[in-house]
Amino acid sequence: MDIPRALVITGIAVVSYLLIQAWQQDYMAPTTPVTQQQAPADAGPSGDEDSAHPLPEPDVANDSGVPDTGGEQPQAPATADTPSNPGQRIQVNTDVLNLEINPVGGDIVRVALPEYPRHADTPDQPFVLLENDQARTYVAQSGLVGRNGTDTKDGRPTWQAAQSSYRLSDGDKELNVDLTLQQAGGVEIIKRYTFERGSYLIRVSHIVRNNSGEPWQGALYGQIKRDGSEDPGKSSQGIIPMPTYLGAAYWSADKPYNKLPFDDIQEEPLKLTQDGGWIAMLQHYFVSAWVPDAQGRYTYSTLHRQNRNEYLLRFVGANQEVAPGEEKVFYAEFYTGPKIQDNLEAISPGLNMTVDYGWLWFIAQPIFHVLVFLQSGELDLFGLDMDLGMGVGNWGVAIILLTFIIKMLFFKLSATSYRSMAKMRKVAPEMQRIKEEYKSDRQKQQQETMKLFQREKINPLGGCLPMIVQMPVFISLYYVLLESVELRQAPFFLWINDLSVMDPYFVLPILMGASMFLQTRLNPTPADPTQAQVMKWMPLVFSVFMLWFPAGLVLYWLTNNLLSIGQQYVITRKIESES
Repeated sequence: MDIPRALVITGIAVVSYLLIQAWQQDYMAPTTPVTQQQAPADAGPSGDEDSAHPLPEPDVANDSGVPDTGGEQPQAPATADTPSNPGQRIQVNTDVLNLEINPVGGDIVRVALPEYPRHADTPDQPFVLLENDQARTYVAQSGLVGRNGTDTKDGRPTWQAAQSSYRLSDGDKELNVDLTLQQAGGVEIIKRYTFERGSYLIRVSHIVRNNSGEPWQGALYGQIKRDGSEDPGKSSQGIIPMPTYLGAAYWSADKPYNKLPFDDIQEEPLKLTQDGGWIAMLQHYFVSAWVPDAQGRYTYSTLHRQNRNEYLLRFVGANQEVAPGEEKVFYAEFYTGPKIQDNLEAISPGLNMTVDYGWLWFIAQPIFHVLVFLQSGELDLFGLDMDLGMGVGNWGVAIILLTFIIKMLFFKLSATSYRSMAKMRKVAPEMQRIKEEYKSDRQKQQQETMKLFQREKINPLGGCLPMIVQMPVFISLYYVLLESVELRQAPFFLWINDLSVMDPYFVLPILMGASMFLQTRLNPTPADPTQAQVMKWMPLVFSVFMLWFPAGLVLYWLTNNLLSIGQQYVITRKIESES
């Protein structure tokens, strides 16, 4: 009967379609190419952007990039005793961050991650996440706006620092970098960056000390400014680059994770007022996000500055007053680093969902946690939090062990399927006889075939079940390998030094195709000549299709095929010996 073969072909087609659809929808959102006009390096933000609550409607003449309160905003002069060189960036080094701050505006203009090399073969060259140069603009900005704010639509202040470089010393758990500003009338403002050992989360505090005789009024804002350049974190190995999502995301009360592609920002900018929340810029494996105080109320907004091809993601808090003689702290947190789920979940609700496993996340999440357990011995799943210290220490071996586990879970189902296929192979001559005898009567041919199946207790659909059941597992593992930074540059052995990208020499896809070919030899040959030719060429077609898939995914498929061949061979020989 032709139904099993047709369903197998349909299953493979569905897997291919779903993967390609997920690829295009989730990762291939087009970005506007960078225009030739570039903002000057280290310049403050500028643009004709919207203001944000509780600020009035936008001032289209404003080209400073600072939220406009609509009131008088005199530029606050820097009058600290120790002047800074406006052109000299302040260097900050911790165990996980190499960071640069521009005194003009006090912005973070460069972040390098020494724990994450740019390439696997250059471990001494850290991946650069934020930067501001001729190649790319991607910075984190913050300040105070309002009647007495530090940042105005006419310009931004030059902050003063006691030294030009800071380092988190061995044994220290925390590092504070203070930038100071003196306003007219005796108001002192300290912009303090607080870094913690082992953390990618930076606390940004604006401490307002009102030593004047008048009330001080202002509001905290923070924003991420990025141009439309491509994601430098995506893999470009091979003919087809690894797909990645590049764009914004934010939290809302009705949905903890909202993706906001660049095209959507251009068509309909975000403007949302809510308590707490966060706004982030995502790219492959890494994220930067502003997370203001969860107790405050903020307006989140986005803007596309077409003349510079820049995208701004912003939050603005409510105006607050500091009475004479009082001190008030305005603070927010800024995360800049890898998308590590546990760390992000601890920072703010929904932020861990920036590790986007797609619509099959409920399968991908357990797969990820089991992989981590197999690799490291640590398990954090379904309320369990254990560290057995018994991991294999190799992600490739962990994938092989995961395949064994999945195979055991579906062992009974697979055995039933292979017995059905073995019986189909056994009665193939009888099926051919029925086809020839009733070739002029299609209905009679089907009736006799069904009688044969009933007599031999054959389920014609049984052979398709393993393929159908494993579709979600296959797609989920694809997302895990693509999205989990833990598997970035994860080596296996010999030539495979990164399981998250394609096999550079196509060895695994070729072996996988060979295993598929061997497996088809154990299956009954379709009676229909066309289907027989399709099944004959399917291993080759599927091998070509898998050439550019992550090596870890091909390793899973190859291991699963080898286990299936062993199981199917034993069952087939057992059924044939019973005749």
